[in-house]
Amino acid sequence: MRPFCLVLFLSLLVVIPAPAAEGKPSRPNLLFLYTDDHSYRTLSCYEHADPFAQTPNLDRLAERGVRFTHAYIGTWCMPSRATVLTGRHQYGVRTMRMEGEYPGSEYDPAECPFWPAELRKHGYHTAQIGKWHTGTDSGFGRDWDHQIVWNRPKHPDNAGNYYHDQLLSIDGGEPQVVKGYSTDNYTRWAIDYIEGKNRDPEKPWFLWLCYGGVHAPYTPADRHLGEYPDAKVTTPADIYPPRPGKPAWMQDVATWIEGPGGDPVLAAKALGKEVGDDPSRDQGRTLSSWVRQMHQAVRSLDEGVGQVLAALEASGQLENTLVVFTSDQGFAWGQHGFRAKLAPYDANIRSPMIVSMPGTLPEGKACSTPVGGADLAPTLLAFAGLDLPWDMHGHDLTPLLKDPGMAWPHPVLIPFTADQFGADCDVVPAPPKNRHKSGVPWYLMFVEGRYKYIRTLDPGEPEELYDLIEDPDELTNLAGKTEQRERLVKMRKETIGELKRTEAKMVDSLPAVGE
Repeated sequence: MRPFCLVLFLSLLVVIPAPAAEGKPSRPNLLFLYTDDHSYRTLSCYEHADPFAQTPNLDRLAERGVRFTHAYIGTWCMPSRATVLTGRHQYGVRTMRMEGEYPGSEYDPAECPFWPAELRKHGYHTAQIGKWHTGTDSGFGRDWDHQIVWNRPKHPDNAGNYYHDQLLSIDGGEPQVVKGYSTDNYTRWAIDYIEGKNRDPEKPWFLWLCYGGVHAPYTPADRHLGEYPDAKVTTPADIYPPRPGKPAWMQDVATWIEGPGGDPVLAAKALGKEVGDDPSRDQGRTLSSWVRQMHQAVRSLDEGVGQVLAALEASGQLENTLVVFTSDQGFAWGQHGFRAKLAPYDANIRSPMIVSMPGTLPEGKACSTPVGGADLAPTLLAFAGLDLPWDMHGHDLTPLLKDPGMAWPHPVLIPFTADQFGADCDVVPAPPKNRHKSGVPWYLMFVEGRYKYIRTLDPGEPEELYDLIEDPDELTNLAGKTEQRERLVKMRKETIGELKRTEAKMVDSLPAVGE
C-alpha cells in the first residue's frame, strides 16, 4: 500500500466509530422513573421507613445501585418537574407561569427549552409516558419522539383522575379517555417501549416514565386493598401545635385533631383540601388508616418498577441502561401537623432516589451526601456524552455515583417561591403575597452535610438549623444555640452565595431575619 493510502486508511480508522455489537446502541439508554408525592418512608430499604412497608422490587434496585439517603428533588409537583426539565431552580425557569383554571400553566419553549430536545438532536429516541404538569404544551415532536401523556394543565376537568378514566393523548393525537388503573397502564406501555415498540431500534433511547401514584386520592389497585391489615403508625411528636423554635406560620398548622380513641384524625377544615376527599366518608378516619391506604397504593408502583426492570433485563439492555428512580417530592403524614408536601422539612419534601447501572456503577451502596433535583439534568446529559446546552444550577453527580463516599463540595439549595417562576421571583413580596394557597410562605432551604438551614422569607422570622443525623424529625431548632452561632452565620452566607451563583435577583430583596 502506498504511504498516502496508508495514512488515509489509518485516519479513517480513527474518525469512523466502530458499530455497536449486534446492532445495539453504543451510548447508554436512560430510564428515568418518576413517582408523585412519594415519601422515602414508604420504601422498606430506607432508614425511618414505616416498619410494615414492603417494596421488594425497589429494594432490589437499591441492591443493584446507589441509594441516596437525602434527595431533595422539589417542593411540589410543578416546580419539581420544571427544575427536572431545565436543570434550573424555580426562579430560573423563564416564562413558566400558572395561568387559567388550576393546574393550568404556560411557557414559551423558545425562552424555556427542555433538555430532552437536545437528546433528540444528538441521536437519541425520546419518550414520555404518564403525568404532565408543566404547561399545556407537552412537547411532542420537539422534546419527545413518542408520548402517551396525561396532560393535566391542558384538561383541568380531568386533572383529578389520577388512577382511572384518564384523558390521554398519544403522539399528539386527539385525547381519549382510557380505562384501567393508571399505574398498570403506564407500566405496560413502558414495557412495550423497552421491548422496541414505538421507537427506532438503531438509536439509544431515553424514557421518562411519570407515574401519577401515590398522589391523592392515594387509590390502591383492587388487588392490594387487603394489605397491611394491622398497620399502625406512631403519632408524630409535633402533630399538634405549639411547635417551639419554628416560625409563626408553623403554629397555625392544625390539620389533625385528637380522635375519640386518642388517635389523630383529620380536622373537618382539612377535609376537602386534597383530590378525592369525601367528608361524608372520611370524617373520623385515623392517621393510621390514611397511611395504610397510601402504602397500599405504593404496592402497585413497586410492582410496576419490578416489571419494567424485568423487561429491561430480559431484553438484554440492563447493563447498557442508566436507571434513575425518584419522586417529585415527599409527603408528610402527621409530621409537624401536615398532610402535605411544600414545607421545608424532610418529612414533607425528601424523596427516595436510587441510581443503578450494573457493571458501571457500584452496587448496594448508600450515599449520605445531600443531592437536589437540579442535579438530575447535568447527570443524565453527562451519561449521554453531551455538554450542557445552557447554564444549569445543578451539578453532574457522576463522580459521586462512582464513589458514593467521596467528599462532595456542592451543597443543596431548594428555593420555594409558591406558584411563581422566573422573573416573577425577582423580588420577594411581602406577606400575604408570598404565600402558597396552602399558607406556606416563600423560603430558602440549604443542606450541607448533616445540617439543614431554613430561612423563611417573612420579615423578622427566626432562622432554623437542624442536625439531620441527631434530630431526623427536625424537632429542635439549633439556630438560637450559642455553640451553633458560627455554623448558622456560615450557612446563611453560603445560602446567599448560592443565590448569587445561580443569578437569583431575589437576593437583593431578602427580608431581615429575626433573632
